[in-house]
Amino acid sequence: MVRENTLSADDLIGPVFVNETLSAPSEVRSMPGVIAHTPASVVDEARRLEALNVPAVLLFGVPERKDKSGSQAWDRNSVVQGAVRDIKGATDLTVITDLCLCEYTSHGHCGVLRDGSVDNDLTLELYARTAVAQAQAGADIVAPSGMMDGQVMAVRDALDDAGFENVAIMAYAAKYASAFYGPFRDAAHSAPSSGDRRTHQMDLANAREAMREMRADLAEGADVLMVKPALPCLDIIALARRNLDVPLAAYQVSGEYAMLKAAAANGWLDGKASMMESLLSIKRAGADMIITYFAAEAAEVLRGIE
Repeated sequence: MVRENTLSADDLIGPVFVNETLSAPSEVRSMPGVIAHTPASVVDEARRLEALNVPAVLLFGVPERKDKSGSQAWDRNSVVQGAVRDIKGATDLTVITDLCLCEYTSHGHCGVLRDGSVDNDLTLELYARTAVAQAQAGADIVAPSGMMDGQVMAVRDALDDAGFENVAIMAYAAKYASAFYGPFRDAAHSAPSSGDRRTHQMDLANAREAMREMRADLAEGADVLMVKPALPCLDIIALARRNLDVPLAAYQVSGEYAMLKAAAANGWLDGKASMMESLLSIKRAGADMIITYFAAEAAEVLRGIE
């Protein structure tokens, strides 16, 4: 009766990898229990999450063909656009599409390179094209994740000009240059072939900068703000909740998932209890929605409680 925060399946968003280089679904080596799906199997995963009352999925794609500009990102027949159409046709889930180029570029960076560095303005043009292609496929929400300056405005303008005023934007607004992304890059085949992403992702030491980034994204038209990663940034989630009265998402990233799974597999932690405690701490900090690789597993636990 006096519990201040409760966790529900409604709070969860399930990240889903769809990989057109696979002939069969395959477990991600560094993320036990997480499956990279084929274009044919991704609908089954979407149905499974819907049956567990998880309301939304966040789609990441691995194309068969990559190039320097990441042109498969905005191809109407690309792996993610096809998955969006199939999932929307088979379920009532809210479909969110990650909007970046790192999974599509041959060099693994989040945008077009010029003299070895990401060209911010040229990359914005490609983000805009990708957003429209994802919206045309049926995406309900697009989630620009590259941390390019002006990315939300570029995407909002492109969507509005194409007649997709009702497609929302979930902005990766405070995305830190974290060590916890490694397993994701294994799953998405998106590790940069040279250099790193510290020129556009946030310095781990900065909190006030996070608020500037969030307010800038709101001014540019973001509907939902995201903090990433979640557990190392609980203070940032709480800071945002105190200062901004907008929907707030937190991404419990691949490294957070992998370390809990590894500890549980070794008998060092109670896997179910530590999973639920970690998710509740993110909710307690102020997140309205939690993107987590535990989505299905946690939803099963919550259904048992109910």
